[in-house]
Amino acid sequence: MKINKIETIWFKDKPKLVFLRIHTDDGISGIGETYEMPAAFESYIHSEGAKYLLGKSALDIDKHWTHFYRTPRLALGKSLEIRVLSAIDMALWDILGKHLKQPIYQLLGGACREKIRVYNTCAGYDYVGDSGLGYHATGQGLDANRPYEDLHAFLHHADSLAESLLSEGYTQMKIWPFDRYAENNNGNFISLEELKQGLEPFSKIRQSVGDEIDIALELHNLWNLPSALKIANAVADYGAVWCEDPIPMDNIDSLVDMRQKCSIPICASETVGTRWGFREMFEKKAVDIVMPDITWTGGISEAKKIAAMAECYNLPVAPHDCVGPLTYISGVHLSMNLPNALIQEVVRAYINGWYKDLVTDLPRIDNGYVFLPEGYGLGTDLNPGIFERSDLMCKVSHI
Repeated sequence: MKINKIETIWFKDKPKLVFLRIHTDDGISGIGETYEMPAAFESYIHSEGAKYLLGKSALDIDKHWTHFYRTPRLALGKSLEIRVLSAIDMALWDILGKHLKQPIYQLLGGACREKIRVYNTCAGYDYVGDSGLGYHATGQGLDANRPYEDLHAFLHHADSLAESLLSEGYTQMKIWPFDRYAENNNGNFISLEELKQGLEPFSKIRQSVGDEIDIALELHNLWNLPSALKIANAVADYGAVWCEDPIPMDNIDSLVDMRQKCSIPICASETVGTRWGFREMFEKKAVDIVMPDITWTGGISEAKKIAAMAECYNLPVAPHDCVGPLTYISGVHLSMNLPNALIQEVVRAYINGWYKDLVTDLPRIDNGYVFLPEGYGLGTDLNPGIFERSDLMCKVSHI
């Protein structure tokens, strides 16, 4: 089964999300995706990627992973090369599953469960929209008339947001009300007044629904160590289940310090690439909950290895999504397989919105749980209608 054609596909209204489709000479194709710098991704894929992959077997996943990891001769973290590798790896797993007529979770070792609890990351529909400011901007999602503008909701009426989530079966939510203050001074200081304002959503949630819903704190790597500790320890009074990415992941000793002084579990990190990046975190006991992003850390292959390493340290894994539909679907496959999977991230504004526009199928969610994906490989495909869009940008390399 030889690779004979490679496509990159992206859209102007989602300027950071890019799809990859790999075709084979027996008619099977597989899809992958990643996030950030799609033009650079496209250039790399159609030069170095196509030069290597075209004519090769689509089934030699580990061989191709090793080639793309070692070729740059750099210490690769969350780099362009790793994002390229992640998308290729995902697409090749999709091909393998379709070829063997098995879902990816089965190829990973089978299902450890038939369903897993999900939590809602409280972003709005346009969090990764045409402005591209979704990463931590709180100016997104101001159209409160749409039902799932959850970023606007947690900033302004977190109490009714929590009630809405519980009514749909969600029992955990993630919010980031402190990000706007980090933007004022590069995360070097948070005032007492800012701290009080940032705590208001937590207070409203507890006053409205008590302890019926878990709350996770997201800090997006925006703060220095003293400020992150100040925030996390204040949020602990509201029973936060974790503090995610409190500081930049460029000094693991600082993260160790954070964990030792913080009164809630530390979750990290979507920003860390490959098992070598996570190895130091595990060895130094810097983290309580492991959150790899499949499309940023090296693909399904690498996420599985990271999770196996985490299991050696008795650590749970919670795959990241707030990226794209294939990241989410891959995370569900991984969560179904991993013995140490804790919970799966979803964004209800996405799964009920633009994810449905881009792919044909999504795993079923019911009453706060996501169920085993159906179909072979990833169990989905790109929606044929996307190729008629006026903002489509598609490039092809072939033998």
